[in-house]
Amino acid sequence: MSKAYFAEHMGKDDFLKLAVKFNPNANVNLIGKAFDFAEQSHRGQKRLSGRDYFLHCKEVAYMLVKLRLDTATICAGLLHDVLEDSDRKGEEIRRTFGEEIHYLVVALTKTKNISLQASDEERAENIRKVLLASIKDIRVIFIKLADRLHNMRTLKYQPYDKQVAVSRETLDIYVPIAYKLGMYRIKSELEDLCLKHLNPSVYMELKVRIDKKKEEREQEVKSVIKTVKNILSSRGIKAKISGRAKNFFSIYKKMLRKGVSFEEIHDLSAIRIIADNPDDCYRILGIIHSTWTPLVKRFDDYIAFPKPNMYQSLHTEVLINKKPVEVQIRTWKMHHIAEEGFAAHWRYKDTERDKRFDRKIAWLKQILEWRMSSNAKEFLENLKIDLFKDEIYAITPKGDPISLPEKATPVDFAFAVHTDIGNRCVRAKVNNAIVPLDHELKSGDVVEIITSKNAVPSRNWLKFVKTTLAKSKIRHGLGILLPEAQSEKEIADEEQVISRIDFEKSSMLKLSRCCLPRYGDQLTGYRMKDGKIAVHKAGCDNFRQLDSGRKMLLGWKGMESSGTVKLRAEVIESSGMFQEVLGSLTSSGVKIESIRAKTSKNRLLILLEVKPGSELGKAIDTLKKVENVIEVRIE
Repeated sequence: MSKAYFAEHMGKDDFLKLAVKFNPNANVNLIGKAFDFAEQSHRGQKRLSGRDYFLHCKEVAYMLVKLRLDTATICAGLLHDVLEDSDRKGEEIRRTFGEEIHYLVVALTKTKNISLQASDEERAENIRKVLLASIKDIRVIFIKLADRLHNMRTLKYQPYDKQVAVSRETLDIYVPIAYKLGMYRIKSELEDLCLKHLNPSVYMELKVRIDKKKEEREQEVKSVIKTVKNILSSRGIKAKISGRAKNFFSIYKKMLRKGVSFEEIHDLSAIRIIADNPDDCYRILGIIHSTWTPLVKRFDDYIAFPKPNMYQSLHTEVLINKKPVEVQIRTWKMHHIAEEGFAAHWRYKDTERDKRFDRKIAWLKQILEWRMSSNAKEFLENLKIDLFKDEIYAITPKGDPISLPEKATPVDFAFAVHTDIGNRCVRAKVNNAIVPLDHELKSGDVVEIITSKNAVPSRNWLKFVKTTLAKSKIRHGLGILLPEAQSEKEIADEEQVISRIDFEKSSMLKLSRCCLPRYGDQLTGYRMKDGKIAVHKAGCDNFRQLDSGRKMLLGWKGMESSGTVKLRAEVIESSGMFQEVLGSLTSSGVKIESIRAKTSKNRLLILLEVKPGSELGKAIDTLKKVENVIEVRIE
């Protein structure tokens, strides 16, 4: 019986049995009441697939059951669409199910899937609401991920434009959130579904090619498993050994990253070994390495140095019959955390097993706190950057782990610990050795910050710090009145943008938050009471309402009306990519004076000369959204 058939025909009794199986402490009476309440509320409603709407609610709750989440979360999963799609009222939910479930349902109701016609600002605001609600209760994002996963499973019934829009949003936001939360099972399925809708030809080609090699690969894996079982059994080590299928999207990313064809990807075979304790994990690793030849630089110890999302496992790759085979070795507890991530840790948040849960989701709170002052679209663009950063763990002298982006510096570390430590930082020790403040930290480094009461932040720090938090705090400490920009790259270039404006003292300029002018935009200025000039785009609605007596015209240094601006776009070379870039620019109203392109290592470099004008910033934004565009910048 297929999973889809089972879920569709699963009655209340079956559902409650599963709830108790995965969580013996589940309140079956309350869950049963929520099951009946939701089923009655959605009676007669149909999805685009033609199936009963309640099936969606049941599928979402079923995923939460399998994550072993608590009664309130499962009930909220069943009820998450009731307020939006029926005549039920919030007070009725509160009265029937209590305050806790009411909060979760209301939080999810405020963050519904919005229409295809919604603006970028509306979509961004919707996602921000999801994450703001998740700060107060992380269970909101657990339910939202389950909701998004089932919607992705049934996305084929939506119009093509919506399939693309929802898949892109899922890949940009929900996939990295699932990764950050350590929920690999959900992350992998979301990735494959996004690939299926965003690039169906690649998806089908991979599926066909993988299926062709499936029988051969399975035989190889079975042979390896049998050999490993015999060796471990002879050493008295108990372990479960299984094959592990790599998801399509991870294979596709590897092909793009290495610039190779499918035939050149050799490590499609993988096995997973689950042992009883960490000591056995290391013993098994030694046996694997002594039996087969390990590949150089293909070993990672995530048990001693866990990933920031708490993932733990030993990873190695060995040559078996002249073919590379990936091996993962972990304990059962590590395995559950690897599959369920923060959902597993949430279950123990009030126990001795995991009292530091709030510390472990600090990254989410930090990202949102840094972005509270920005508008929704700006928030979303910056969020994408923060979500996609590779992370490391640096350790305080007391042993507390601090999550930082890759290549972060001691100054980033200092501000992550506390603003006062960052502001008063004068020197740093890494692993007991004095290092420069721009030293690149590595995972596992023990960092000690040396402070002085009289110290203040240095403007030079802005050149090398990596975190948005550090940059924001440094600017605040220096009294620099600049808004946060749309991307990490633009934050680094803010002072350069300001300096290009044709004004006698660039220190008197302040980029306005309402329209965030870009290089090439037509500019207007407004003299504020403190004497500084607020820079607006020409035509800004907020600017129109200001006192005309303080308005002025601004321009760009060295740029005449007949001049041109050089744009550089680097993209992954693919069929139709050149035409797509051109179409993106022309649709934004940019006039192209000249264009030339050259290819190198599976990359297409496009150099353009365009006339400056009010649409240049919009054109750059549009171009950045084109799939496979790596970088866009003004030369």
